[in-house]
Amino acid sequence: MNKSLEYNTQRAHLKLREYGRNVQNLVAHLKTVKDKEEQSKKAATLVELMKMINPDLGNDPESDQKVWDDLHIISNFELDIDAPFTKPDASVLNKKPERLRYYSNEIKFRHYGRSVELLIDQAIAMEDPKEKEGAIVAIGRLMKGFFQTWNKESIEDEQVLKNIKKLSNDQLTIDIEIVKELGLFDSEKKFTNRRNNNNNKGRRNNNQGGKGGQRRNSPHSSNNNKGGNNRRRY
Repeated sequence: MNKSLEYNTQRAHLKLREYGRNVQNLVAHLKTVKDKEEQSKKAATLVELMKMINPDLGNDPESDQKVWDDLHIISNFELDIDAPFTKPDASVLNKKPERLRYYSNEIKFRHYGRSVELLIDQAIAMEDPKEKEGAIVAIGRLMKGFFQTWNKESIEDEQVLKNIKKLSNDQLTIDIEIVKELGLFDSEKKFTNRRNNNNNKGRRNNNQGGKGGQRRNSPHSSNNNKGGNNRRRY
C-alpha cells in the first residue's frame, strides 16, 4: 500500500503554483497529442479552464495573452499550436528587469523632499509674474506644513523664504512683509481665519465711524421742542 503513495517531493517541479498540479498534468497530456488541429482545440479549452481557476485575471486582451503565455511556460515552450498570440521566447523567464534610475544628487532638505525641489524648478520656468508669485506662495505653504510635520514645531516665514531662495539659487523671492501681514505661508484654515478677522475689524471701524458722525440734538433744542409742544396744548 505504501508503494501507491505519491509525495510532492517525488513529483515533477510545479511550474506555476497558481494553476495547481492538475493543470500541469493536463498540459503534460496535451503535449502527447500528435494532431496539431486537435491539440490547438484542446489548448484553447485548457486556457478557458485556467481563466476559471484565476477569475481575477479578467477578460481583457492582456489577461488573455498572459494565460496563453502561462500555458507555454507550463509546457516548457514545447507546444506547437495555433494560438491567438505569438509564443513567447523562453529567454523571458531569465530576463532581469531594468534597474530603476535614481537621482545622483542629494536632497538639500530631506524634510521637504524632492517633490518640493521639482515644484521650485517648475516655478522658475514660469514667465507670468502673477503665476510665479502664486507658485511661491503655494510652495511656501507646502514647505511650512512639511517642516511642522517633520519637526513637530513651527518655522518662521523668513526661514521658509530663505530656504526657497536657496533651493532656487535666488531665482524665486517674494516680499516677506506682505507674506507675514497676510499670512500667505500659513495653512488654508489659518489664512481664511486671519482674512475674516481683518474684514470684521474693518467693519467694526466703519461702524464706529458712522456712529460718531451722527448728528446729536442739543439739550436746548430738545427743551425748546418740549416747550413748544406745551404752548400748543395751552
